[in-house]
Amino acid sequence: MNSKELAKQVRTDALLMTSNGPAEHIGPILSIADIVAVLYANVMKHDPKNPENPSRDRFILSKGHAGACIYATLAECGYFEREKLAGYVKNGSTLSGHVSHKNNPGVEFSTGSLGHGAGVGAGLALAARMDKKPFRVFVLCGNGEMNEGSIWETVMFAAQNKLSNFKLIIDNNRLQCLGESKNIIDMSNMKASLESFGFKCVSVNGHDHKALEKALSWFDKTQPTAVICETIKGKGVSFMENNNIWHGKTVSGELLEQALREVQGGK
Repeated sequence: MNSKELAKQVRTDALLMTSNGPAEHIGPILSIADIVAVLYANVMKHDPKNPENPSRDRFILSKGHAGACIYATLAECGYFEREKLAGYVKNGSTLSGHVSHKNNPGVEFSTGSLGHGAGVGAGLALAARMDKKPFRVFVLCGNGEMNEGSIWETVMFAAQNKLSNFKLIIDNNRLQCLGESKNIIDMSNMKASLESFGFKCVSVNGHDHKALEKALSWFDKTQPTAVICETIKGKGVSFMENNNIWHGKTVSGELLEQALREVQGGK
């Protein structure tokens, strides 16, 4: 499955999962679908038939509330049966609302409390170097999550240790739970800040698959890298795009039917 088809199917799965749950966070889930699809279809070294391969690239979703995106991606890639998605957030299911690695092949690390995934990712990158392993580490954070001090401790650590196998990806949709990010903690200088700490950094359209593939495949030989993905919260569904109410709201009924048509390319 190519990355565009994967992103389309992940959006469809996520809409159904959050509706059937019911569960929140469909806006930030749709925001990252293209990024995750490009990673799994075109960039990362991974094998659904051997999810514990020591040489596999590692991916950590630090913004764990968008976990449905990862579950859907893994199911579509063959890590587990797609039927498992129907149990999302239901009693007895392993698919919790915030992404969990327990009994979920392909999930590297459980996240939920913002700011933790990046530090774990940097630790994995350092371990790879120490053990002379070839894998790379990709960590996806939200722009609101970049307010967390632990993120910047990780940035300093990764730069100091010249973790050239570590890539920080930022989903920059300019919204977070409580409103517009610029009105909470303005991170409009994010690129300059990352570069000042010693990262190589680029900005890219977070819904352009060719641009994403180029940026996500790029690693510097001596420094850690960061990709700021300019995205739209709720991407793919007209009434959700840039509408922060869908950070914590569930879609159903006729609106769900409309959303499913739109993400599949209909009207």
